[in-house]
Amino acid sequence: MPHTEPYPSGGGARASARGADIVTDAVGKGKLLPMGLLAACGVAFGVLASGCGGAARRDAHEAKATYTVEVLRAHFPARQAIARDTKLALIVRNAGASTVPNVAVTIEGFYYASTYPRLSSSKRPVWIVNTGPGTVPARPVYTNEVNPPGGGETAYVNTWALGALAPHASRRFVWRVTPVKAGLHAVHYAVSADLDGRALARLAGGGLAAGSFLAHVAPAPPATHVNPETGRVVPGPNPVPLAPQPAVQ
Repeated sequence: MPHTEPYPSGGGARASARGADIVTDAVGKGKLLPMGLLAACGVAFGVLASGCGGAARRDAHEAKATYTVEVLRAHFPARQAIARDTKLALIVRNAGASTVPNVAVTIEGFYYASTYPRLSSSKRPVWIVNTGPGTVPARPVYTNEVNPPGGGETAYVNTWALGALAPHASRRFVWRVTPVKAGLHAVHYAVSADLDGRALARLAGGGLAAGSFLAHVAPAPPATHVNPETGRVVPGPNPVPLAPQPAVQ
């Protein structure tokens, strides 16, 4: 049985503070503390997880403000086909007099929740994101990145940010994607002025800087072929070659 030294316990806030000291001291000395002692000291297991001094709020650095923006262009093809690459493009303009801290766009609809049983994750793609907005960061030559994420990738899986946006300047967001699930699908986008929810982006009339697309993904890609004379991919099936003609005597 591991050796434990007796620790005094008090009441209320003093016990809780002393309990934190006990846990810190015991962890530092490699000791094991019985569960009863932890409870008596008013120590929650969160003490161990939070570390020393506590963590600052994620939005502590983000000023609470509203910025006026304009969506100059929003495009996503209404008719698509499985395995045919396409792109979603947005152009966002700062229509106000103040610099937007970190213009960002959140996309909902690239994935769906599958109800198929016993999946390790229910999240399944409707579109595979090949590259997101922003310049693809440089990598060492020995890496082999299949789908580089783009420089606008953030810690949020469905949000991309492209930095500060000066008054009257604009920023172009482009997602290069491949549809992999047939059917009629909706994709929604929303523009924000930063990542943590305190800096808001609104249209000049006060409405949300948001919108949606409706895309029909066909279950098979359209027939195409390479024109042997030009070397270009053109629509339509590959023409049937003519049967060889007998030589003229």
